[in-house]
Amino acid sequence: MRTPICDQLGIEFPLFAFSHCRDVVAAVSKAGGYGVLGALAFSPEQLEIELSWIDEHVGGKPYGVDFAMPEKFVGKGDGAFSLEYLQSLVPEEHRDFVEMILADHHIPPMPEGVEGTMKAAGLGVEVEGPGQVEIALRHPVSMLVNALGPPPAYAIEAAHAKGVLVGALCGSPRHAIKNVELGVDVLIAQGTEAGGHCGEISTMVLIPEVVDAVGPNIPVLAAGGIGRGRQMAAAMALGAQGAWTGSIWLTVAEADTQPWVVENLLAAGFTDTVRSRSMTGKPARQLRTAWTNAWEAPDAPTPLQMPLQGILYAPAAHRFSRARSKALGGSPVGQIVGLMNSVRPAKDVVYDIVEEWIETNERIARGVNGS
Repeated sequence: MRTPICDQLGIEFPLFAFSHCRDVVAAVSKAGGYGVLGALAFSPEQLEIELSWIDEHVGGKPYGVDFAMPEKFVGKGDGAFSLEYLQSLVPEEHRDFVEMILADHHIPPMPEGVEGTMKAAGLGVEVEGPGQVEIALRHPVSMLVNALGPPPAYAIEAAHAKGVLVGALCGSPRHAIKNVELGVDVLIAQGTEAGGHCGEISTMVLIPEVVDAVGPNIPVLAAGGIGRGRQMAAAMALGAQGAWTGSIWLTVAEADTQPWVVENLLAAGFTDTVRSRSMTGKPARQLRTAWTNAWEAPDAPTPLQMPLQGILYAPAAHRFSRARSKALGGSPVGQIVGLMNSVRPAKDVVYDIVEEWIETNERIARGVNGS
């Protein structure tokens, strides 16, 4: 049941698990899948700590790192580009609107002297320079992935110089072709069902089109709406070499998801997500919350472009997380959230998916052979 990407990366199962939590990454890789650490929230110094921990706990199994390096965003290329400069571009109307949302839910200001606001998507690499990429390549990672369009040239060149594969998410055949032309080795074709930044094309439609567009020599992984073995089998029947999953790892025992957010995720159904720009400025599927509802109101300002909307969201999220607000506490998550009904070890989730995937393939083979 192995596919070529399994041999390229040295993994047992073509099941890829994206997570911001190092414990989940290590657990999935040790179980035979491929864990990918989402590095958005980490400074280069913290990323060094996270990857060193994974190295010590992954048992020599392969793993990768995922960055959020947008090709275009407000302020990019400006001579005065800095976090302070970007802060100055945020209109007071939007700041006031955020304060109104927080006040409506009785969220207090941060105590004086308390720091540590979360990063906004798009800032982790571009503001700090290529430090994160350099840090990652000091570790035995076998794939670097960009979640926001084509990776920058320096990242592709640095990875290839180390013999590391470069992956990129794409939401259309056109984006897939562009990535390959720039030197990307692995494509993650992500349908609109997926959590986080996503396009408008469904996974069922997108996968075969991307596979055909890039040809047989470029591995394509399917993402979006995959949380069980039958869905993995369907994705691979469409031409994908593996399944890229993310949402289902938010509620495993090893995850560091905040408990009140886990409660919201476990209670959510298939229709309780929304594709909204209210978190990062780009359309991202996430749990519907009082925050997303507020930005959909008729009198709400239009969400800002990336990374300005994230600059608004990050400190607000830090405040309502500190207050443990269930009303505002959401997460990027896909439509598969309706299947996330219990907390289980990551290893058990891996084995359940793989077992159902194998059983599905065997059932299909029996049907084809008429037995």
